[in-house]
Amino acid sequence: MKKLLKEKYGISEEIMTLSEEVLAQIKPQTDEIRKVAKYNQIKVLAAFNDHKISDAHLLGSTGYGYNDRGREAIDAVYAQVFGAEDALVRHNIICGTHAIALCLYAVLRPGDTLVSVTGKPYDTLEEVIGTGSFGLGSLKDFGVHYKQVDLANGEVDYNNIMSTIDENTKAVLIQKSKGYDWRPSLTNQQIGEIIRFVQGINRDIICIVDNCYGEFAEPDEPTDHGADLIAGSLIKNPGGGIAQTGGYVTGRAELVELAAYRLNCVGLGKHVGATSDANRQILHGLFMAPHIVAESMMAALFCGSVFERLGFEVCPKPGDYRSDIIQAIKLGSEEKVVRFCEGIQRGAPIDSFVTPVPWDMPGYKHQVIMAAGAFTQGASIELSADAPIKPPYIAYMQGGLTFDSAYVGILCAAQNVVRCG
Repeated sequence: MKKLLKEKYGISEEIMTLSEEVLAQIKPQTDEIRKVAKYNQIKVLAAFNDHKISDAHLLGSTGYGYNDRGREAIDAVYAQVFGAEDALVRHNIICGTHAIALCLYAVLRPGDTLVSVTGKPYDTLEEVIGTGSFGLGSLKDFGVHYKQVDLANGEVDYNNIMSTIDENTKAVLIQKSKGYDWRPSLTNQQIGEIIRFVQGINRDIICIVDNCYGEFAEPDEPTDHGADLIAGSLIKNPGGGIAQTGGYVTGRAELVELAAYRLNCVGLGKHVGATSDANRQILHGLFMAPHIVAESMMAALFCGSVFERLGFEVCPKPGDYRSDIIQAIKLGSEEKVVRFCEGIQRGAPIDSFVTPVPWDMPGYKHQVIMAAGAFTQGASIELSADAPIKPPYIAYMQGGLTFDSAYVGILCAAQNVVRCG
């Protein structure tokens, strides 16, 4: 193995020795990750068994998609797995931002106020909310107001939440993942505490969770802790690296129905929508998701441990509790960020020969560099890394369909960064 890593990928003896030491160091944490994966796998398997998933559910539909047994079964399985009343799982929800936007447009009306209680949402939601530069068709364009409670030193600021929520607050948005921030991602337990606090002020406030990157990282989900709606992407965790597109919304039944009205048409909602050949991929992906998420979490843990040993600040730290698949590394310069992403790309199965460069990506304020040699375009459950080109130059790595393949990409990234000096 060492000979192949050296000859094919240019990995030095020093980096390989470091990697072996790190693997021994993190074994207790990887054992815990596998325990969570085992529990979640049984939970998913039980939902498949309870809803009697059969070969007939793997088939799709055409045209209007009436009486699509597979589509209905997928919704039921997702609802059970996520501890919710109902679910909307569709291949034509194009991304996590789309799924979250469905939730927001579903429940908010002119004059209502949306409050983000975990600081600035992910960049691509700014145009949806209306704080971006475009504005046309945003919530603001429809008369929905927006307020934001910034985090205080990475922690939820309950005092400011209390003073910000008023009689017009219809919904709060909670982002589980750190996004492009430098903070611990929230645990589902912490999300539950936020929800109880908010609904202690007004029990009618709808709590919406951006659950991207967090599914199956813990033995529970935000809906188990009182979230009214949660949303995410199928080309992240719950698609298991098999679903080629799609997203989900799950939570309270009447709110899920409103999201279906927004996606399709009022009155038709969940009852229509041809699935073509998507049902098989969605079910297969969900079945594989607990295992694939565990592989990704072990890759993130390994990456953080290697780069901490190399002298960089990392978030989370190797011994920290992990509630999503993201590893952030503060690299300190644009050159190191670019070299890091080049290394991740070098270890990818697809387009390993491509050199990623910063570019003006739609929906982002700064140039962004993205490394993603994936079987499915943009699938961040596969090994990937991205970074906004701005100080303090933080790279965010996530994914890895197998730990062993992610291992190679991480070693390539480490070697590249070391060569920068």
